[in-house]
Amino acid sequence: MEDEMNRRKFVRESVLASAGAAFAMSATGSVQKVQAEETATQPNHPSTATTTEMPCGKIANMEVSRLLLGGNLLTHYTHSRDLKYVYSLAKHYNTDEKILETLALAEDNGINTVVVHNIPSTIKLLQKHRQRGGKMQWITCTCHALVASFERFNREIEELVDAGTDALYISGVEADTLCGFRNDIAAANASERTTPANLELLAQAVDLARAHGLPTGLGAHRIGVIVDCEQAGMDVDFYLKTIHHRNYPTANIQHDSSFCPEPERVIEVMQSVRKPWIAYKVMAAGAIPPKDAFQYAFHSGADYVLAGMFDFEISEDARLIREVFPQAQRQRPQPV
Repeated sequence: MEDEMNRRKFVRESVLASAGAAFAMSATGSVQKVQAEETATQPNHPSTATTTEMPCGKIANMEVSRLLLGGNLLTHYTHSRDLKYVYSLAKHYNTDEKILETLALAEDNGINTVVVHNIPSTIKLLQKHRQRGGKMQWITCTCHALVASFERFNREIEELVDAGTDALYISGVEADTLCGFRNDIAAANASERTTPANLELLAQAVDLARAHGLPTGLGAHRIGVIVDCEQAGMDVDFYLKTIHHRNYPTANIQHDSSFCPEPERVIEVMQSVRKPWIAYKVMAAGAIPPKDAFQYAFHSGADYVLAGMFDFEISEDARLIREVFPQAQRQRPQPV
């Protein structure tokens, strides 16, 4: 415990001091391969075990299934355009016990990693899942704390490490904001930089997260974030980047229905990026059917797909990944 406190003190004192001034400037601008027969031990969950192996890859020292479970539905945050009742519907459906069943079902289908924000109630459920014998890995980020203050970001990172996370990442909202992309992601001018980038603060946030000795990534909605970070030599282990085509009816209504303003440019830029890429928002919040979305993401060069899934969607989505991933006609080299 004394060693742990000394490490914490070192991280805090060495990084927070230099971050204060940088944040002030920003504010002014503001696998082991997963076998399906290895079922989880949680009681009372429906089993859909299959003998087909889920494809996996490597992110730093983690073996990760090519399909990851998205955390938004588990935290009851659903992108549902102007259908506000859907948030309440998701909350009533995804009870605590249903979330535990969903985690177990995901493991039954070969999904070994969940990506989620720092929502205390959800983190407690992930811990309970482990207490029941679950093996799900966590890739977590703060609840956009870096946009508020570096001190809050540091506090939430420590909370996530103490809770048992396996990897950390800077959220897309945080990275977008610090790189100067502040227009709404669904707006026509979403790709325009509105304030100067504060890459110094972003690099300090990455360094603070990495100081805990865990794989550390960076999320983004605008491809300009990835360009900035690659040019700056940002020391990250992986990226989370949105990717979806725009051939669906609500792509241009500018209301919670578009998360990748420039898919063609994303594909072009990511061709030269050699870090693992987790693609997210691939279904544009349900506007694109899963098979279409998964094929587009992998053809575009993504290494993994992150998908928000209710329990009744997991088995079919896992089957689609096992079918689609080996057939991907990708040009981008696969890191692992």
